[in-house]
Amino acid sequence: MRPEDRRYDAVIFDLDGTLLDTLSDLTNSANATAGKYGFPTRTREEICSFVGNGIRRLIMQLLPGGEDNPDFDEVYRDFCTHYNEHCMDETEPYPGILFLLDRLLKEGIAVAIVSNKADFAVKKLRDIYFPELVRVAIGERQGIRRKPAPDSVFEALAELGIPRSRAVYVGDSDVDILTARNAGMDCISVCWGFRTKEFLMEHGAREEMTVSNVRELMQLLSLDDACKRQC
Repeated sequence: MRPEDRRYDAVIFDLDGTLLDTLSDLTNSANATAGKYGFPTRTREEICSFVGNGIRRLIMQLLPGGEDNPDFDEVYRDFCTHYNEHCMDETEPYPGILFLLDRLLKEGIAVAIVSNKADFAVKKLRDIYFPELVRVAIGERQGIRRKPAPDSVFEALAELGIPRSRAVYVGDSDVDILTARNAGMDCISVCWGFRTKEFLMEHGAREEMTVSNVRELMQLLSLDDACKRQC
């Protein structure tokens, strides 16, 4: 593909529910930590509804009383410790993701990850699953507002050296839709993650920018010829 034929020069991806299916490991860490303190465990579906806004928000919804629970800080720290040790037990890329990232790299299209997951986990998972494929990986940390604030997206674009007018944000949630809107960028919503297509459409996803599989995503990224050969 010639650079002048590209639709975008950079793709910013969400992580959980977009590139990686992390739900089992998140559920296992949440329940292991909750059980340690005698709190009720939760189903995968419940944990799925909790994720997307960072670990503190996950723990707030996990514990009775939320942030006012006297065990909140200890549970938060123990969850981080447990998840750091077990974040790759059952996690795996969604079908076609590795091929997509490799294709983007070969086409010279810059790639970054921007997530509300803790920064240590984002970088660890990037290094495990996409060590040669993703240049920039940014997670939640002190000093930068989490999504849907656009701060981390702007930081990623600055590191990539790509203007937002030539970039697209790809994610699986309402938070991602708002993040792209707040950053003034196009947004592609994927339906294979933690939210349904119906939910995404209700929260502002555009029909023509919503995809059900990697083949459809590659078509929107003008990589359809490569996809026809390999997908």
